[in-house]
Amino acid sequence: MTSTSLNRATASRWLRRFHTVPRHAPARLLLLPHAGGSASYYFPFSEALAGSLDVLAVQYPGRQERLQEPLVADIGRLADHVVQALADSEDGPGDRPLALFGHSMGALVAYEVACRLQELGTPVRELFLSGRRAASCPNDLEHLHTQDDAALVTELRAMDGTDGEVLTHPELLRLILPSLRADYRAVESYRHRPRPRLTCPVTTLTGDSDPRVDRAQAAAWADHTTGRHELRVFPGGHFYLSAPRQRAAVVELLLSRLVG
Repeated sequence: MTSTSLNRATASRWLRRFHTVPRHAPARLLLLPHAGGSASYYFPFSEALAGSLDVLAVQYPGRQERLQEPLVADIGRLADHVVQALADSEDGPGDRPLALFGHSMGALVAYEVACRLQELGTPVRELFLSGRRAASCPNDLEHLHTQDDAALVTELRAMDGTDGEVLTHPELLRLILPSLRADYRAVESYRHRPRPRLTCPVTTLTGDSDPRVDRAQAAAWADHTTGRHELRVFPGGHFYLSAPRQRAAVVELLLSRLVG
């Protein structure tokens, strides 16, 4: 296998494309999941956007078909892997404008990816950051990843982002808790590194009853860009975008910004 083939194989582990790319798609949208989440969480978004955009979702190691791979418990390292996967992908990072959408932990990874791409001279078209306080705000949790499994399950219930049946099956919990713990370690150990501000537009999305993010903390993302910033508030909690009506509203927002 050639080095190019190896690079593409590595990229294919990190990037999932669920639907055919429209021939004249004006932009590529990369979707980054939350702590404990997988690429498949974004399948409904890809399905709704497939006729208009080239949609990719990130698959972190330690879940689904990557279950046996070593976990990555560091936001910066996750961002490095995503940037490398974009560079190694068959399409390359620059054949069409790239936008990023990250939810919760995925928002931090998306922000770090955007910073790295800008440093490399390929700034993203727009950055959409959902369900996460600004990178410069102090973490709300610091030691959850060191607590026992019961504490992690309690957190999952409080966030209401996991199927309740999963939480009652010990076998399923044994599969998801290691990656969730690693993801919380990544989030809780993250410290923002001062650097030149982004130049791209940033749109912040949050639920009006999110117990982890208040409006001021979401609005503070404005301090991370010299470009336009807008805060959009939706009905719901931390996983407001899982509700069909709010998902449709987010899809409409993405289309209005990236397709016009």
